[in-house]
Amino acid sequence: NIYRVLIFTLKVLDLTPILRTYAKWRTSQLKFQDPVFSQETQLKKLLHKAKNTKFGIDHNFSKVNDVHTFQANVPLRKYEQIWEEYWKPTFPVLKDCTWPGTIPYFPVSSGTSSGVTKYIPCTHEMIRSNSKAGLDLLVHHLNNKPNSKIFGGRSFMLGGSTDLTEQAPGIFSGDLSGITVKALPWWARPRYFPPTNLALIKDWEEKIEVLGRESLKSNIRMLGGVPSWMLIFFEKLSASLNKKDIRIADIYPELEMLTHGGVNFSPYYDRFKKVLEGSNAELREVYPASEGFIATADLNYGEGLRLNLDNEIFFEFVPLEELSNPNPTRHWIKNVETGVNYAIVLTTCAGLWGYVIGDTIRFINKNPYRVLVTGRTSYYLSAFGEHLIAEEIEDAVSNSAHSINVTVEDYSVGALYPEKEGDLGGHLYVMELSKENISEEEERSLINNIDKKLIQRNEDYEAH
Repeated sequence: NIYRVLIFTLKVLDLTPILRTYAKWRTSQLKFQDPVFSQETQLKKLLHKAKNTKFGIDHNFSKVNDVHTFQANVPLRKYEQIWEEYWKPTFPVLKDCTWPGTIPYFPVSSGTSSGVTKYIPCTHEMIRSNSKAGLDLLVHHLNNKPNSKIFGGRSFMLGGSTDLTEQAPGIFSGDLSGITVKALPWWARPRYFPPTNLALIKDWEEKIEVLGRESLKSNIRMLGGVPSWMLIFFEKLSASLNKKDIRIADIYPELEMLTHGGVNFSPYYDRFKKVLEGSNAELREVYPASEGFIATADLNYGEGLRLNLDNEIFFEFVPLEELSNPNPTRHWIKNVETGVNYAIVLTTCAGLWGYVIGDTIRFINKNPYRVLVTGRTSYYLSAFGEHLIAEEIEDAVSNSAHSINVTVEDYSVGALYPEKEGDLGGHLYVMELSKENISEEEERSLINNIDKKLIQRNEDYEAH
């Protein structure tokens, strides 16, 4: 009975004042943070903890005490390499392999770069790192909205199924959202939506129908997910309420924050602005990956994501054009430059060492260090030497659609190769727009504007 009373109290009590106290302390800490010292400290802590693991012994961690020596001793690795060398032989029981102890969780990634399923180690330390980054998200929100009551309601995460597979006794794999839910502390569960029985639903159509109906019974203050998923969810929910237009203010009137991540947001920005008309909710971008929570927006949309530099993750950055070189340049926070497209490399408290995660970023600020996610190392269009990255294409599509007063629902682009001698190659765009029928003049304008935007941003595109 005492437990039930406590859970009920946690459900109805507004805990935002407690969060506000933490936010003041954390804001002061971030204000005076020394990025270089923080990153050096993180690396040394990771090396010390893992020095007696198989990986640590193989790479002489006991004698590695600075960034230069670490980079000399630990080569860059992609998933396939570290899987074959260290994880595959004893999977799913990885004990003292690349991290001390036994790995309890494995977020499953679809393996977009390699076409194979990836099992990414996730430790209790990584779960704490992710939680700390999640609190930073709330800290930035409170700094922007001092009168917030975000802990007066529930946080809704629109993710995959939380059903996990027990690979071995006490060792689980599955969607990262499922691992997050399983690892939630007891006091946080009453604040989380959906409840376990609904989160386990695997069928997407059934899930969004049930979650939509049940979420209306809760006071939703924060909502997060992949942009395309959220738009589909809003459409279904609005249709079920017999509403023609999607308006968050009508669905969740107390919503304060809508978080998004996982993909470039620019093609979806106009639609979300319309969805949020009349709402007090703010948009806030996050950069969580299966490998770690990398960055969070501390300012407005488009102003970059602040790197989480003190969360047991050490960052390295390799210029994208050098990534395939035998000995690429490995920058770190001390010597990165703005305006360069980098492949991001992680060393983490989950036993990843010099790990190329497959994402690309660009620094837009160094005080503090803020980045934009520009795409994937394997996601670029270069059938004819044009070397287009995802960010350039997405920006061109979004702005060009905006120029004819439409928004992009979704799109895909690929190469059109010459079929016979004398033909020119090109790009084919398949686009779903907010307006069903556009005129020939609008279509020509859209095509020409995409072409002009890409020419402005990419000399190789212009040449080829």
